[in-house]
Amino acid sequence: MPRGLWSSPRSLASAGETAQPIPLPSQARVVICGGGIVGTSVAYHLAKLGWTEIVLLEQGRLGAGTTRLCAGVVSVAKPISIECKMADYSNSLYEHLEEETGVKTGYVRTGSLCLAQNQDRFLSLKRLASRLNVMGIPCNVIKPKEVSKLHPLVNIHDLVGALHLPGDAVVSPPDVNHALATAAAGHGVQIHERTTVNHVMMDKGHVTAVETDRGAIECEYFVNCAGQWAYELGQASETKVSVPLHGCEHFYLLSKPLAEPLQPSTPVVIDMDGRIYVRAWQGGVLSGGFEKNPKPIFTEGRNQLEIQNMQEDWDHFEPMLSSLLRRMPELEVCEIQQLVNCPESFTPDMRCLMGETPGVHGYFVLAGMNASGLAFAGGAGKYLAEWMTYGYPMANVWPLDIKRFGNLQSSRTFLRHRVMEVMPLLYNLKVPRWDFQTGRQLRTSPLYDRLDTQGARWMEKHGFERAKYFIPAGKDLLSLDASKTFYKPDWFDIVGSEVKCCKEAVCVIDMSSFTKFELTSTDDQALALLQYLCANDLDVPVGHIVHTGMLNERGGYENDCSVVRVKKNSFFIISPTDQQVHCWSWLKKHMPDDPQLHLEDVSWKYTALNLIGPRAMDVLGELSYVSMTPEHFPSLFCKEMSVGYANGIRVMSMTHTGEPGFMLYIPIEVRYTILYYTILYTTGNIPIQESQTTIHYWLYTSRLLYTTGYILLDYWLYTTRLLYTTGYILLDYWLYTTRLLYTTGYILLVYWLYTTSLLVIYY
Repeated sequence: MPRGLWSSPRSLASAGETAQPIPLPSQARVVICGGGIVGTSVAYHLAKLGWTEIVLLEQGRLGAGTTRLCAGVVSVAKPISIECKMADYSNSLYEHLEEETGVKTGYVRTGSLCLAQNQDRFLSLKRLASRLNVMGIPCNVIKPKEVSKLHPLVNIHDLVGALHLPGDAVVSPPDVNHALATAAAGHGVQIHERTTVNHVMMDKGHVTAVETDRGAIECEYFVNCAGQWAYELGQASETKVSVPLHGCEHFYLLSKPLAEPLQPSTPVVIDMDGRIYVRAWQGGVLSGGFEKNPKPIFTEGRNQLEIQNMQEDWDHFEPMLSSLLRRMPELEVCEIQQLVNCPESFTPDMRCLMGETPGVHGYFVLAGMNASGLAFAGGAGKYLAEWMTYGYPMANVWPLDIKRFGNLQSSRTFLRHRVMEVMPLLYNLKVPRWDFQTGRQLRTSPLYDRLDTQGARWMEKHGFERAKYFIPAGKDLLSLDASKTFYKPDWFDIVGSEVKCCKEAVCVIDMSSFTKFELTSTDDQALALLQYLCANDLDVPVGHIVHTGMLNERGGYENDCSVVRVKKNSFFIISPTDQQVHCWSWLKKHMPDDPQLHLEDVSWKYTALNLIGPRAMDVLGELSYVSMTPEHFPSLFCKEMSVGYANGIRVMSMTHTGEPGFMLYIPIEVRYTILYYTILYTTGNIPIQESQTTIHYWLYTSRLLYTTGYILLDYWLYTTRLLYTTGYILLDYWLYTTRLLYTTGYILLVYWLYTTSLLVIYY
């Protein structure tokens, strides 16, 4: 029988087990903080890639933190493709780890059953199945009767279907952790227990050393795998590093063996509508879940002790217990052995944190696993090791890159409130265009109050509030807010009317959330940098705009931007809202150490209005007394001019949508709201409609930009990215119902979003 989850983790020779502690090395190439399954996975994969001088430090004993208490389920039922890939690799790694190391891991291929109590949940499982099939991961959509054949205890009376994942497994987490540590040590990794990392030392933006309670270690790289304490460790560095995560209590119960013991190979049950999961455990069951009212912990700071099982709370666990008994009524007569309360760390968007931190070269993070540390550890450790070795991982980890967050998301109050929403969302049914409700209004436009009064409904992007659509007079606000569906939403026609106005008259959109940088130099250093990074030629006349991408060494996209040459040696760079940190980091990473070259984030210095529609030129012409026709103001051109009473407005003949119109970038000192009212109410008989972000996406997805030598589908809806590599196009996008079909001679992209479709045929 596999060792129990609660036995003390076996450890390698450590500082705490010998009369004379093993001395720390004075220097290393890389220091990893955290001896849980994530840290040992990183050490293992770095060693496998040929790294030497690797030191792993653990403040207590190996695997004595969250790893020791996790439920041991390895499932590929994850919401995004990269998480499915990580879990699938972890499963394969754990299966063969015992053979590689000789350490028993308790691996049992059980399979799992994801249950659906309603048609919407069943539809979401079918979508997951489509994605898994494309990735080559076995899965089957099954009927309720087939569920009862696979699991003897499941009550199927209220089920409409299920997804069977035959490859899912369970393991003993402490043993897997020990096996990874054993394998890493066999490849030369030094492991030191009972050694606390106090802070990371830096010089000129580079990691130089790690200060511990047993002395300093000089190093080139540092990896923060500190789990619950990753946030505090980041804040303790000489240059503070933002690691936005927060802990919550996580409950599950252990039963004693049943009268007819449950076989170890019994499938795991994941009942997201009931908010529970159930697996076989030593003849009985282990069952936990993600409740609607989680309990955040450790807000006050770091607990130096090893994580112990925290206080039981049966009142808090009661809804999940009731759900368990409804799903498996035969368990009413079983005896409960223990209610486990352990900490888990969660991030603001339910995705783990991975990658090199912005602003500090050599400081990597892998933390915030959102209760999936065991399932992700193998794959995440592999991808991070590749990232450190080659400069990039062998998979698209864009949705997990830590640079998707900035300092805005580092407030402890924000994190505490957000994780109380995140934890129940793990099992909530998520339909297109859902939004977080907590931690809002971190950033707002000067027009926020005006638009809110006019009936704007809001979404959040990188902490910035952006209006989705406006509620017309007479519409029921509550029904619109409750319109959450995979099909046509109630606000569909509202957005449709705004799109119609954009195509026939003129609309104004507040686009102040866009990222804005100014790159300047005394000579041609700024131009040289952009020519090196960008796909298109930036050596254009002053006043011209170039829409381009910032590329990496492999020709892949790192950033989508529009670059304006405002002076000979000065460039204005505009990027999507959520690429602010990533774009800044990419530019700074490649900037030479030249005091004459200066990069400034001016996102807060400029607000922006987008005038869209065939009559946009009439509006601006009437307000500026300047002809805005293409003959006088050509496409992709920028000019500083007066609009109404406002001076110094950067007017650009571009809209980011493909429709005719203009972008107005307005210095923050200008009375933005007055200019807005001027545009709305002082343009004679020209009808202008207030419109917002959702129509921007709709217009955005209906255009194709042609540039010399290639076709760029400029589409960034949610997490879409188009990667260009030699000889083929990879569209790494399987969110909701997207499909990519490859056939001889052409690419057919079929995209069904709600009731609209985009058909692009390229010969």
